[in-house]
Amino acid sequence: MDLAPFEKDIDELLDEYSQCGSPSFSAFKKVWSSRKFSYLYEGRPTSNSAVFMQSLYAHCIGNMTRPGTLQRRLGGLYCLYCLYEIQPFKPCFKIYISLGQLKHLKQLVVDAKDGVVAVTALVKRMLERHMFLFGSVDTVGGSLKQRVDEIKRLQNKLVETAYDKLLANSQIEEYLHMNLGLELDLNGLKKMSTDYARAKELAIREASETVEVGEVKQMAERGEEVGTKLEELVARWEARRKDFSRQTGIARAAEAAEPTDEFGAELELLLSED
Repeated sequence: MDLAPFEKDIDELLDEYSQCGSPSFSAFKKVWSSRKFSYLYEGRPTSNSAVFMQSLYAHCIGNMTRPGTLQRRLGGLYCLYCLYEIQPFKPCFKIYISLGQLKHLKQLVVDAKDGVVAVTALVKRMLERHMFLFGSVDTVGGSLKQRVDEIKRLQNKLVETAYDKLLANSQIEEYLHMNLGLELDLNGLKKMSTDYARAKELAIREASETVEVGEVKQMAERGEEVGTKLEELVARWEARRKDFSRQTGIARAAEAAEPTDEFGAELELLLSED
């Protein structure tokens, strides 16, 4: 996958913005619009979309974290935000960023705090909307394979956490381990159904001695016992329950866990450092 043309387009966008004289986000958007930069995605590859997006993000993060003018670094941040917002993928690809690069982002917020008020609000918005996926491998220094492996690990962890939260806050696990036969008292119902069938048969036999009951007898012979129908229902439930467990991998009892926010705690720690 040749990403050089896309990276060149980003560099030219940032070059023009760096020369406009205003560090504001509105000035960046004017440059973005004048270059019709939203059409960047029209030339995107038809495969490896995750690698494509993370490579664009990494190029912006490189401009944001490398030594350079404040305006160039701000341009990297603004471009990163806009690329995320207008991406054609649903759900959106999160922005992978290492904790080391997060420190550079914190420093950028500090450097821009006096003259560019919008930066603090923008970064806060990105954090509140969970646009970032935090990891340990630098997007600039690490190899592509390292970044992909790290992203897969983090995504798997997120899926695991989602399963835990789902099961901790719902009755799915309870239903998965439910014995429908016991819940319905299948044995008791079958006994009642059998007793009823015998009583019905006896009543028809006694009545046939005095009146014509041919049609009633025929209907009774065709009808299935309630117990038999319930037994079939329980068997179907059991088969579907096992199939669902196999497909989702949910086979253990759920442990209700307090929600954790490791990344939020890490971020709070980083932002509180001098």
